[in-house]
Order: sequence, then structure tokens, then C-alpha cells
Amino acid sequence: MRAKTEARLREAANSTRGVIGLFVLDPSSGETFAINEHVAFPQASAIKIPVLMEVYKQAGEGKFKLSDEHRITKEEKAAGSGILAQLGEGTVRMTLHDLCVLMILASDNTATNILIDLVGMENVNRTLGGLGLQQTLLRRRMMDMTAAIRGEENLSTPAEAVRIMDLLHRGEFLSRVASDEILAILKKPKASGIGAALPEGTVVASKPGGIPGVTTEWAIVYLKDRTYIAAFMESYGMKQEASEALKTVSKILYDHFLRLSHSTAHGTYVPPPERK
Repeated sequence: MRAKTEARLREAANSTRGVIGLFVLDPSSGETFAINEHVAFPQASAIKIPVLMEVYKQAGEGKFKLSDEHRITKEEKAAGSGILAQLGEGTVRMTLHDLCVLMILASDNTATNILIDLVGMENVNRTLGGLGLQQTLLRRRMMDMTAAIRGEENLSTPAEAVRIMDLLHRGEFLSRVASDEILAILKKPKASGIGAALPEGTVVASKPGGIPGVTTEWAIVYLKDRTYIAAFMESYGMKQEASEALKTVSKILYDHFLRLSHSTAHGTYVPPPERK
């Protein structure tokens, strides 16, 4: 069954004219699926997960409180996704926690840049390096097109993205409590290529991202009796090919792990226990 699933994943990856990267982890067994897992891809808004983690790290160190308020100024407003740029000039005050929620839920670029400035880009990268993540780098603020033209792109690999999500899943980033608080934000419903292919009500902790030519998503999928972690990345994308490939990959993974969740090691079907 594993060989068939792997073949189907590679077929989906080869259906696009772009470059696809994929890494999938079954935390319960250590089983993985991998395609270009160590290739560095531009991350678009998926890089906002490490920013969120750094905010919680520094809050835990007492540098500020998540309940602290910040007034959004005209100079801080950024183009692109989000809603803060459309609100009044200096009339909006939000807690740092609410800025974190907007950064993930609405992918708000203004909120993201405020938080990057708060914690420091170099500190985000220092924390990532301390976790042994050498290819995940925050190199520019959101919508800094001058930096983008210079090639200063925010980067990660499928393998490192899954490592980050696995740390949160295991409660090994800062603490179980802090990891769960971060995951609670990531679980908030949002547009998601991985989630769009799953049955309604499936819980997904994720952050998708997209810029011209690039599609990404880091996700933990919580089935009732099985959890799996996946990172999908595509560059040199053309039109809607990547989004369709992502949905196909998500369907293939769901089918694979759903079968495992109700089977013995030899493939015997075991009905799920009745839930009261």
C-alpha cells in the first residue's frame, strides 16, 4: 500500500510544470514520504509560522506580554493580504495576540511586519538555527519587493517545515502549553489547499502561502484516530496547476492515513470504537 501511495504522490507532483517539494510524516510510526524534501523553496506566507513562534518565545522570556496593545500607524501599513491596511489612520489598537491571529488567520501583512519589527528578524533566524534548522530563513519583511528583487527570499525546505510542525505537535517548542497555544491559532479555520480536499469538520493546523509562481502549505492533519504532518511546496508555478496538485496530494494522503487508522499491521480492518 505504501508503494502505491508513493507512486500516486509522484504522479501528482509530475502533473505540474513547476518544481514540487513534499515531505510527510506519520508521527506514530515514523513513516515518511519525500519528494525534493531538502530543496529550499520560497515560502510566501508560510514563513509566518516561525514569526509566530518567536513572538511566543520572547513573550515567555518576559520581553513583552501578548496582552500588550499596539496602535497601527499609517507608516506600518503593508500592501497585499490582510485587513489592517484598509482600516483607519491611527485609530486601531490591537493586542499582540490579536495581531498574531490576524497574521495567521487573515495572513495580514501589516500585522506580520509589526511582529517582525517587534521580535527582530535576526532573532527569528537565531531561534531557527538553535533548533538545527539551517535552511529555514526569514530574509525580508512582507511585500518588500526591493529585497525580493535582490533575491532575499524567505526560504524553507519540506523536511524542515515538517520538523517545525512536529516540534509543535510534540509540545517540544518552549513547552507543551506554549506549543498548544500556537497550534490553537494555526487550527483556526482558513482557506487551505490541504483542508479543501478533506471531509468537512476535519481539524487542520496550517498556514498556506502563495505569491506569483509559488504555492506552499505547512499542515498538521488531525484525523479521529491518526495524525499526520505534511509540507507542500511548489516553485516555477503555472496558473492553477499547483493548487490542483496540492488538493490531489491531500486526497491521496487522507486516503492512505484513513486506511491505516482502521487497520492492523497486516491490513485487517478494525472498526473504530463507538463514541459516546
